[in-house]
Amino acid sequence: IYLSAFVFVFHHHGTVPYRSVERYDLCKSLVSTDDGAVWEHYACQPKAQSMKDYMRVKVDPPGITCGNPPERFCTLENPYLCSDECDASNSDLAHPPQLMQDRERTGRITYWQTVTWSRYPEPLLANISLAWNKSLELTDDIAITFEYGRPTIMVLDKSMDHGRTWQSYQFYADDCLDAFNMAPKLVRDLSPANITRVICTEQFSRWVGSKNDKNVKFEVRERFAVFAGPRLLNMDSLYTRMESMKGLRDFFTFTNLRLRLLRPALGGTYVQRDNLLKYFYAISNIEVPASLLGYDTTSLAHLYLGSVSNSSLHILSSSLRLDGECCCTAIFRSLQRCLIGFKSGL
Repeated sequence: IYLSAFVFVFHHHGTVPYRSVERYDLCKSLVSTDDGAVWEHYACQPKAQSMKDYMRVKVDPPGITCGNPPERFCTLENPYLCSDECDASNSDLAHPPQLMQDRERTGRITYWQTVTWSRYPEPLLANISLAWNKSLELTDDIAITFEYGRPTIMVLDKSMDHGRTWQSYQFYADDCLDAFNMAPKLVRDLSPANITRVICTEQFSRWVGSKNDKNVKFEVRERFAVFAGPRLLNMDSLYTRMESMKGLRDFFTFTNLRLRLLRPALGGTYVQRDNLLKYFYAISNIEVPASLLGYDTTSLAHLYLGSVSNSSLHILSSSLRLDGECCCTAIFRSLQRCLIGFKSGL
């Protein structure tokens, strides 16, 4: 099936139509009508995939990555066995930021690592900024894998305007009241009325050993389940709410993410000043499952979907202009709802 699209571009001579022909995958579902059950065809949902391969990673402040100068470090399980070393000049001992997104095809776990907390009581702070230069929509849980223990205090931020402004997405702490003056919450405790609430969770920050549970998550599936059911079998209900409930789609939408690491793992106890080489951050993987939320172009002003055989003409008016950039949001889902007359014989 080929769908014809006319793109109207505004310039000083007026409005000029530009015709493009794109191929879209076709999906169908069986629906009941007065004439009996018929197949309803529609454009499929944008493909969900891991965005790890496409993200640009930046860490700060400068000098936060270990290895320059070379530095020894210990582990929380063996705090006085400090034989490990980080050395940026040796590829076997270096832990650069790109190791947060590599495929680890050799089976050896690789990871980015910070300097140790040798300047305690000065906070050990690190920011990890992730950029895609596209508007994305989460389709599953974000998962950050920490080696040598998960941080005891962390914040996940997001931006919807390519990093110009930021908003908190979720707070993480082993003691939410102490760290952020917030009562701890679980996503499963949220309801449809407050599903977009920004919470602080203690679920991923308490010490359970550095090898038992390495992941810190931003739980998307549990939020989806509030509308789609525990096994996510009723996704149509979720998509309907995405359109009708103010702010719901925006909650899962972003262009950039940022991890603010505020305090490292402590091993379930207080900071031991006599051995600060065991306190640091180390991340081996960041998974961000998402789909492209339409497409971006600086010249796009309006999208007109022409007729396809006997189906009616439809105009998608869900365009959004942001600082000169036009994002035609959720084209595929709009097609699903708008082209009700789309039949298999077209």
